[in-house]
Amino acid sequence: MTCEQYLTFNNGMKMPALGYGTWQAPDDEVETALHLALEAGYRHIDTAPVYMNEKAIGRVLKEWLDSGRVKREELFITTKLPPPANVPDYVEPTLRNSLADLQLDYIDLYLIHTPFGVMLENNDFKRDENGLIVVDPTTDHVAVWKKMERLLDLGLAKSIGISNFNQKQIQRVLDNCTVRPANLQIEHHVYLQQPELIDFCKTEGITVTAYSPLGSKGIANLNKMAGVERELPDLMDIPEVKEIAEAHGKTPAQVLLRWILDSGVAAIPKSTNAKRLKENLDIFDFNLTDEEMEKMKSLDANVRICDFKFFPGVDKHPEFPF
Repeated sequence: MTCEQYLTFNNGMKMPALGYGTWQAPDDEVETALHLALEAGYRHIDTAPVYMNEKAIGRVLKEWLDSGRVKREELFITTKLPPPANVPDYVEPTLRNSLADLQLDYIDLYLIHTPFGVMLENNDFKRDENGLIVVDPTTDHVAVWKKMERLLDLGLAKSIGISNFNQKQIQRVLDNCTVRPANLQIEHHVYLQQPELIDFCKTEGITVTAYSPLGSKGIANLNKMAGVERELPDLMDIPEVKEIAEAHGKTPAQVLLRWILDSGVAAIPKSTNAKRLKENLDIFDFNLTDEEMEKMKSLDANVRICDFKFFPGVDKHPEFPF
């Protein structure tokens, strides 16, 4: 990758601007897909304990590292502190568990997955008699962040950041930190652009990574399992996006990703299809015109696809961000 294909953190570290997301990919599926992704040239891999696939990812990474097909310093691996571990004393042991599963000595970027905490029971989110998730209202961002900073001293993480935090919550961390967050990971696409939040992060020297950059059909399945009836938009079927794609000889997905990168934001699309995996990476040979960028910008509809309704009850937490 060339230098413009990276985002530079406030600590000088570089992160590939296009990564491979592994959310909602079961073990057998993620192993096959990750091999394909690495073969296609992806070096930025994003995971989390709540995806329940870190062990599978670890097996693939070990195979590639042991064979010499890739060096550890060529990889950029992100994982996250899960909601049940959003407690100061759980930060270090939880990362050590992730490192053991991923078969790595350190993580390149460790994020607090959500600004809210939940209770754990029988290795799953605890639920009350109505099926609602039981939240932990004592979540303390400042105390947790201090333990995140400690991970850097221990050499367990190279950079630390946050995910799904709103501006007020980020400011609280900034006002009380020794090490500033290097990255914020949020839902970001043409229908949910959050320009004020992104501009705030850029002003504060915090890079931004877009999850669900192409929408997320998997969330519809999660919603159904939680009894949530909601029709989700198909970003690939937006007429303006299709028109721009045709003008460049590209797919709508490639245009959606190019728009994000041209905005100075990283993206972590998820796919298990070999053809689409390669297509998603093949976006560095064109740029959108100023007019096309403005046309994409005009599509903002403040439509949040990942609203956490598939985790009923978490919106009761005092730090629920939306």
